[in-house]
Amino acid sequence: QVQLVESGGGLVQAGGSLRLSCAASGRTFSNYAMGWFRQAPGKEHEFVANINSSGGATYYADSVKGRFTISRDNAKNTMYLQMNSLKPEDTAVYYCAAANVLTTRPGYFGSWGQGTQVTVSS
Repeated sequence: QVQLVESGGGLVQAGGSLRLSCAASGRTFSNYAMGWFRQAPGKEHEFVANINSSGGATYYADSVKGRFTISRDNAKNTMYLQMNSLKPEDTAVYYCAAANVLTTRPGYFGSWGQGTQVTVSS
């Protein structure tokens, strides 16, 4: 398993930006497809974005398309989520996760971080 640690969450006003990071250790980061999920209070995990092992393919949920950008730096064992034009409905705990295949399904992700809180005020 790869160990994952998220950082970069915080409180921001609507329309603002945040950049989340996900630092990996333990296994070869470049072997894994990666994803970002989020969970708001009382709701299920929601897929946000994913990226393949090389960084050449990405996919976004419709709710964040055009506002969020996922990227990775395999030399630094780190994945990022640049979040722009944030909305109050983006408020959630954001999790990074690793999988052996590029997928949007949480059940396929074997490693998860502890999460970082993002709060967007109106």
